[in-house]
Amino acid sequence: MFLEIVTPTEKVFEGEVNIVTFPGTDGSFQVLNDHAPLVSTLKEGVVTYKGKDGQDNVDITGGVVEVLHNKIIVLADGLKSHL
Repeated sequence: MFLEIVTPTEKVFEGEVNIVTFPGTDGSFQVLNDHAPLVSTLKEGVVTYKGKDGQDNVDITGGVVEVLHNKIIVLADGLKSHL
């Protein structure tokens, strides 16, 4: 699957992944290869994804995700600051 995570000011990540976990507004959920089409709102939390180079996380402040034909696009409102 191809994952792209963007905010209004930057492209945070793009690349091939095997699994992604999202902080959905109604609870967390995972997306695997060949997932059914989906559009969902996201709350503040961590997007976790695994690819051939291991696992990584992105802390978002909310947003929207679209899953269609093994392409996932995350439109994040912003990134959570770790001060």
